[in-house]
Amino acid sequence: MAASTSSQRTYRYLRIGIAGTVVVIFTSVGVASTGVGWLPSVSDYFYTPARASFVGALVAVALALVALSGRGAERALLDAAALFAPLIALVPTTLSPGTVPGVVAPCAVRCFPPEYEADAANGVTTYLIVGGLTVLVALLLAALGQVALADVRFSLVMTTAVLVVVGATWLFARDAFLAQGHFVATIAFFALFAAVAVINAFPRQDAPPAAVFRVVYVAIAVALAAVLVIYIVLLPQADARGLPVVLLAEAGALTLFFAFWVVQGIEKWNDADPAIRGVSSTG
Repeated sequence: MAASTSSQRTYRYLRIGIAGTVVVIFTSVGVASTGVGWLPSVSDYFYTPARASFVGALVAVALALVALSGRGAERALLDAAALFAPLIALVPTTLSPGTVPGVVAPCAVRCFPPEYEADAANGVTTYLIVGGLTVLVALLLAALGQVALADVRFSLVMTTAVLVVVGATWLFARDAFLAQGHFVATIAFFALFAAVAVINAFPRQDAPPAAVFRVVYVAIAVALAAVLVIYIVLLPQADARGLPVVLLAEAGALTLFFAFWVVQGIEKWNDADPAIRGVSSTG
């Protein structure tokens, strides 16, 4: 067997690392549950000691997705997903009253705990500043000829649009942003991954994957779409009583996200070095 190259190993470890972030989230939630019990959703554990692991894992996912984005349609989708992952981490979910001891939610169903608005403000401001700097760095690299502008144009336009929408909503509709921001970012993130799974089943370049991988990718996409429908319908009804359906739906989405990266890691383990340009496999 030929020795692997540095690029191959980097891409292998990135895929393993992304799958590993799901293990981090599940582990931190499991540990936190020993103190606060099973909450209505995975996102509710932001308000527990699992917060640091939850936020760190999602930020790590964003960085890894950009590194893995490759080219073409898959690149656009992964770059878009990388934009939403930090928002899931930095904008806390709404909370039902009495869900987490010591956290006050002044509402009858679910609302944003006012004491965490300063945390959200810091996170959103940082997100906008770093996002803006990222766009400037990409433009500088393009001007210096280090990156072809045509390769990154769509991602730059998309990033700028998301930053503008997030900034405008934060400034002029903050209550709506706090009430819906986490929810919208979560839906967008996993919907984009359902599309990525479909693209991997029917690639536009190179040879298609083996039949078994095509079937698995499509199954992941269909299952993820079904989980998202359940999440959208049931989130407004999530509370601390009864079967935690939203918790199970979010756990299901994370499991499918984990499965995608395991499957892609197996399929592409021996791929030649990925490249943004040229005709090599999408990374």
